[in-house]
Amino acid sequence: MSAHHHDDARRLEALAELDILDTPSELAFDRLTGLCRKVFGVPMSTLTLIDGHRQWFKAATGMANREGERRPALCNYAIQESEPLIIPDTHQDARLVDNVLVNGKPFIRFYAGAQLRISGVNVGTLCAMDTAPREFSAHDVDMLKDLAAIAVDELMLRKLSMRDALTGALSRRAFHNEGERLRALAERHGHKLTYAMVDIDHFKSVNDTYGHAVGDLVLARLIETWRSVLRSSDVIGRLGGEEFGILLPHTGLHDGLAVLEKMRSAIAGLSIDTPCGPIRVTASFGAADLAPRLGFDAMQERADMAMYSAKNNGRNQVIAWVEASPSIAPALRRVFKAGQIAFNAGRSTFDCTVRALSEHAAALDVISTAELPEHFKLAIASDGFSRACRMTARSDKRIEVAFV
Repeated sequence: MSAHHHDDARRLEALAELDILDTPSELAFDRLTGLCRKVFGVPMSTLTLIDGHRQWFKAATGMANREGERRPALCNYAIQESEPLIIPDTHQDARLVDNVLVNGKPFIRFYAGAQLRISGVNVGTLCAMDTAPREFSAHDVDMLKDLAAIAVDELMLRKLSMRDALTGALSRRAFHNEGERLRALAERHGHKLTYAMVDIDHFKSVNDTYGHAVGDLVLARLIETWRSVLRSSDVIGRLGGEEFGILLPHTGLHDGLAVLEKMRSAIAGLSIDTPCGPIRVTASFGAADLAPRLGFDAMQERADMAMYSAKNNGRNQVIAWVEASPSIAPALRRVFKAGQIAFNAGRSTFDCTVRALSEHAAALDVISTAELPEHFKLAIASDGFSRACRMTARSDKRIEVAFV
């Protein structure tokens, strides 16, 4: 594996730990880009994170879009450096002669980006941009590095937070700690314990169609509905943008499935009032119970696999992981890897982020599916992986493929 692909893999691992991609705007980060804009007197500033196929802005001042392609992104150049990248005049940089962000909107003429370094890898940048060339002094560089360090501190504090600010559910880390505690108690005292993974079906289309503010309203209403079904001793954790974990103490798998079915039914029957009108959503559930000497991470993996089976089998259903019934075992396992799509005999390529993978299929995030053909080749450089694919499903920014 080349150093570049090694860094790609490590960066995506660090981003997965942060669990921040596609989350709503937060005041602390918005203030940082606003301050960056005022301090340097520039019209544009972003706090940018880079995944496998895009640059995504956790905060952006003076920018119209929330995300864009990774390849032309100036921040993509910056994360490959160990010190801030300063480009006084992009028209004088040979790398940017044909760059669409320089020659087209937002017409970047000046760029200064300081790396956000977490777990020994650059996950993104805090940057200042202008539509006119300008100088940037050593003092300016030091100030930008200080602001980037504050951004890293905020990211780490967010990671350590006990509760999700939007839904009140436990954070990923807090949920994992509580799950370990409940598993140990259940094993010690012979109690039952059921774990469930929940994914809101097609939730990305809700955000894309109605905006993140409406998506946030939908998530908050769903959690409120779940709490009306669950006991006070049951635990809810937010594990990703639209992914949640449920812990049901003193509950075996049979009774747990009945509870989860009530949750599924309550969501499916719910009409959520929003400024854009009523919205309905469904969810897919996967469940696993505690087995002798089974660790919490293994429980989580089983529930996750069962949840993917529910999604693969049509969504809006509850499926349990059953060791004796491999026929219901899901095809896909959750991953987070940088990939590349190639077609036209390799002359056309697109970056992607691989979100699920098996021996026979994969789910990929892309900037747009509009120009992608039905057949192409998928490569994951960090794994030395390359397979011919046939597209089996597509939405605006996600495709599902079968290997051929």
